[in-house]
Amino acid sequence: MDNQTILDLYCGGGGFSLGFRLASPRSRITLAIDINNWALATYKRNHPLVRTVNRDISYLHSLEILEILKGKEPDIIIASPPCEAFSSANMNRRSTDYDRLYSDDTGRNLLNAIRLIIDLNPKYFFIENVQQVANYEMQSLIRHEFTNSTFSTIHFNIVEALNYGVPSARKRIFISNILIPHHQTDNEFKTVQNALHGLSDPQFSQNILNHEEIPPSHKYAKKIPRTPPNGALIYFRGSGRRTFRNYIRLDSHSYAPTVMGKSRFLHPFSHRLCTVREHARLMSYPDNFEFVGPIVEQYNQVGESVPPLLSKGIYESTIANNS
Repeated sequence: MDNQTILDLYCGGGGFSLGFRLASPRSRITLAIDINNWALATYKRNHPLVRTVNRDISYLHSLEILEILKGKEPDIIIASPPCEAFSSANMNRRSTDYDRLYSDDTGRNLLNAIRLIIDLNPKYFFIENVQQVANYEMQSLIRHEFTNSTFSTIHFNIVEALNYGVPSARKRIFISNILIPHHQTDNEFKTVQNALHGLSDPQFSQNILNHEEIPPSHKYAKKIPRTPPNGALIYFRGSGRRTFRNYIRLDSHSYAPTVMGKSRFLHPFSHRLCTVREHARLMSYPDNFEFVGPIVEQYNQVGESVPPLLSKGIYESTIANNS
């Protein structure tokens, strides 16, 4: 199926869009919307032909989108609303699914994505979020939101990025009106060593985008050389007293842990932090994809995105097979 028009809501830096473009070069992303200026700058840098709009989607009406699109309804809508309200890494996560979805300002972004999808009625839609959205109560709440829509069947697809050749663990939910079949990579999981192969020391890399060395704080500098593979410098509590880690030393012979916006990794061999480009490699971004903005924004754009290889695989296993 070629020549579809695609709307990207909560587009971030554009990883979701990139995967769809790689899978179907003739498809046309017509509009990308986000509230983050730096993320939109990254999106525009890498998708220069796409119209970008800086808006709070909470206050955006579908008629405004149709006006921008000159009345042409999108064939596909992809969306990655913020996940903090639902993530178990959030120590302040609300106690019930109902409150996370309806009372939390961040959680309501998921409702806004659903609202626009129902109004614009695309042939296909995909909403990406953390897997906690797939529990029974949350599924019931979300299915209820689609009750009076044309979408009779809603799928909650739990997808592991490792199975699509992404060299970092990333289990996510894709809510959609089409089933995403189980996919298994043809080869063994790609390792950190595979992913970082060919990248030179950032001190001597003048021509590689987003590959500047980031000095660690004095607090951590002396601890880094003593940190073994899979060891971490930071341990913190999330929701339900679950323990999470950060500043993890990567194991070169394994895949990376989940890359998140606040993730920082230690290089598997050198006693330093991994660069933004190294994070991007772990998320399957090509080296010509440039991240724009302050360094914290760049790390966030990588960690909060849909890995392009995962997005590409989803398109190929769903829309391409239904053309």
